[in-house]
Amino acid sequence: MALMGADAFAGNPGLCGEVVRRECSGSPLVFFPGDGSSGSATPPAQSAGATGVGPQRQGLPGSSVPRGHKVKKKTAMTVAIALAAVLAVLLVCAIVAATRGKKRRRPSTAAYPSPKKSAAASQLSREMDNADIGYVECVPDEAAAAMMMPEEKARRLGRSGCLTFCAGEATSYSLEQLMRASAEVLGRGSVGTTYKAVLDGRLVVIVKRLDAAKIGPAASEAETFEQNMDVIGRLRHPNLVPLRSFFQAKEERLLVYDYQPNGSLHSLIHGSRSSRGKPLHWTSCLKIAEDVAQGLAYIHQASRLVHGNIKSSNVLLGSDFEACLTDNCLSFLLESAEVKDDAAYRAPENMKSNRRLTPKSDVYAFGILLLELLSGKAPLEHSVLAATNLQTYALSGREDEGVDRERLSMIVDIASACVRSSPESRPTAWQVLKMIQEVKEADAIGDNEEDGDLTSDS
Repeated sequence: MALMGADAFAGNPGLCGEVVRRECSGSPLVFFPGDGSSGSATPPAQSAGATGVGPQRQGLPGSSVPRGHKVKKKTAMTVAIALAAVLAVLLVCAIVAATRGKKRRRPSTAAYPSPKKSAAASQLSREMDNADIGYVECVPDEAAAAMMMPEEKARRLGRSGCLTFCAGEATSYSLEQLMRASAEVLGRGSVGTTYKAVLDGRLVVIVKRLDAAKIGPAASEAETFEQNMDVIGRLRHPNLVPLRSFFQAKEERLLVYDYQPNGSLHSLIHGSRSSRGKPLHWTSCLKIAEDVAQGLAYIHQASRLVHGNIKSSNVLLGSDFEACLTDNCLSFLLESAEVKDDAAYRAPENMKSNRRLTPKSDVYAFGILLLELLSGKAPLEHSVLAATNLQTYALSGREDEGVDRERLSMIVDIASACVRSSPESRPTAWQVLKMIQEVKEADAIGDNEEDGDLTSDS
């Protein structure tokens, strides 16, 4: 600009300097005045912000962000953190719930510890492993389901009624589930057909379908039937198979029991060709005899009912090889004169008359069962039994090594007392149980003495 003449700057009275020949003042031009600055110039950014025109300068060194903006940013961050924490808590809860759901669906064995098996139970387990035991009859699921009940009839019953659960237990399955269950026939007895049913592929139960042609008038009266089932359903003992629920309609009556996985005593004694004629081991006989006597004594004392159908096929073996009576107290369903099956178990006073079954009738049948258990032979009817030497009959085929024959004879004597012709001369079920337990105690003492002798010899 120094090369240009003064005329080029005419009309700019505020200019100073050598070219326009005007002296400048000593104050410098200030764009960003500090505190207490006396500069008259206003910064462009400040001027624009004050008038609302032009962009504000942000992020430059020395610039300041408005306070309201900082507060909003801090609030947004707080909200974001809180939401993240809530989501994390919800995620943890969902994982815990899913884990617990899996545990419910697949319970661990720790939740239901198996009791330690006794020596007798272990021996019985070995004998079952060696035996060729099968169900009485097995058929494909579809055929069994058809025999159990026609599909149309099952749907009709499912709509018309519901199961009654016993002893105040909560409903754990519906009649509709029972009707849809796959099933296989286990056997046909004096009151109906027994099925093993699998509900929804998980729960296994036993269903007894009563045969309308076989049951007596007592069972055909709805009120009487329900009253009897209510009493039977309250029976609870480790050596009884519990009645869990029942159903009745005009044409159908169903009884539902717990499933026992190790079959029947009849199959254990008579079911294997390889072991036929070979009795069970002594310890197995003693355990089963005590278990059955426990269940029978409970029925007679707790309910004052009678079992009415003691036989080896009505003794089932549970998961720990405990012996359990089934078909408990169903004798009311039948007229005594009409029962022709299993005559060997029937007491002589009930063979030719309509005399009611009594607790002493059960004791007679238990004595026959005891002889069957000891001998491994089919039960004998009373007419044959009366002329038989029971000691020879029961013990002739036994090969128990190291077993005191005196203890075996004591069990035969108990059976002999049970099968006396006169009901009044037979012991009660409770007395039978105490006698068996005395033999068991004597057996345990004898084993301990033998162990002591072996220790002293060594």
